[in-house]
Amino acid sequence: MGSIGARRVVSQDQVLRGACRFFLRHGRVEMDALAASLAISRATLYRVVHSRDGLLADVLWVLADRLLARARQERTNVGVEGVLEVTRRFVADLRAAGPFRAFLRSEPDTATRVLFNTAGGVHRRAVSAQKEILLEVDGGPWSAAALDQVAFLYVRIVESALYAELLSGAPLDPALAETAARTVLLQHR
Repeated sequence: MGSIGARRVVSQDQVLRGACRFFLRHGRVEMDALAASLAISRATLYRVVHSRDGLLADVLWVLADRLLARARQERTNVGVEGVLEVTRRFVADLRAAGPFRAFLRSEPDTATRVLFNTAGGVHRRAVSAQKEILLEVDGGPWSAAALDQVAFLYVRIVESALYAELLSGAPLDPALAETAARTVLLQHR
């Protein structure tokens, strides 16, 4: 016999997996609907994840990290050209992701907060991943002191191109963005 008011225990990982599935189906994360799909209360959901923005940041990063891993595996070039190739593949896949585009259109303020704020966590993780990609370049042309800054600047350039319409309402020329990104990579050897 079950006790009245018994709580279902759910892990952060279970919530994240459920939120990823929800996002891929709907292009958003609705906390009430997510809680219902996980058979938990809204209060339990918030106890596990603390905030919707934090959960969205985790969802966006998990999904982006999958695309980035695939882009890295499919890379055919080495050195700076390999770094740029990974970026081109990743950006193309992200732009083709319907749920992500739907999220950007339907929640531009939330997207801006979650993607670009240091508290959101996506940007910080993107810089860390970019640093790993830079470290994969044979010979490691970037000094240890410059590596963090190069990764940060490179990611900001890519974000500026990828999210130009979200940030300014107008697209940015991809060739210009790649030239700027290449310059950052080549000038900080």
